[in-house]
Amino acid sequence: MNIIIPAVLPISSEDLQDKLLRLQGFAKNVQVDLVDGVFASPASWPFTTPGKIDEQGQNLDALEFLGALHMELDLMVTDPEACIDPWITAGANRITIHAESTRVLPKILSDIKTKYGHDVAFMPGLLSIGLAIHASTEISLIEPFLNQVDYVQFMGIDTIGRQGEPFDARILPKLRAFKKKYPKMPVQVDGGVSLETAPALLSAGVSRLIVGSAIWKAKNVETAYAEFEELTTRYGIYT
Repeated sequence: MNIIIPAVLPISSEDLQDKLLRLQGFAKNVQVDLVDGVFASPASWPFTTPGKIDEQGQNLDALEFLGALHMELDLMVTDPEACIDPWITAGANRITIHAESTRVLPKILSDIKTKYGHDVAFMPGLLSIGLAIHASTEISLIEPFLNQVDYVQFMGIDTIGRQGEPFDARILPKLRAFKKKYPKMPVQVDGGVSLETAPALLSAGVSRLIVGSAIWKAKNVETAYAEFEELTTRYGIYT
């Protein structure tokens, strides 16, 4: 299992290309954060270049730089259903939908199952669907849908859509309570993940860490990635 997932919050197509190239040779997966400037802000690429959006709703030229990386998406957008099709077509195999972003979540999950044949544990290497929840969101919001998704993503920061925000410790007791109630549901954390916060997250039962600024602000990206990988060995792999 890949435990450390670098997250890219692209400001432009060129920025995404650069970061994808810098991950080649050591990372296996990359998460691309999509921020529409409405559900969260500021807007990220491709929402920053509306004049270059193609007929499918996205300009995906930069994805030719993925190389051997597997692409994951974090949809911080008001209409996630509009983003899913073109990105799955482009090769995304892991889609995270924010539970607070839509009022038609049951329909979205049903449509994904119908259109892509997705079901829990169905070809997870080809397509996995997860739900993200904010640190202040009650677990009850997503509980009715847990049997329709492959994982849950807890946001480790209070203000989503930005990298470098301080870690929100409120998620730690929430994580522990969730894993106690749903021990078989894989959990990942995005936001505020650093070498300092990662041990507590792993000990709480987190199986994947989405790392943004702690990797990109390091002097050497590959060295920073390796330091996180070493932590997962030291603290064990949790599922």
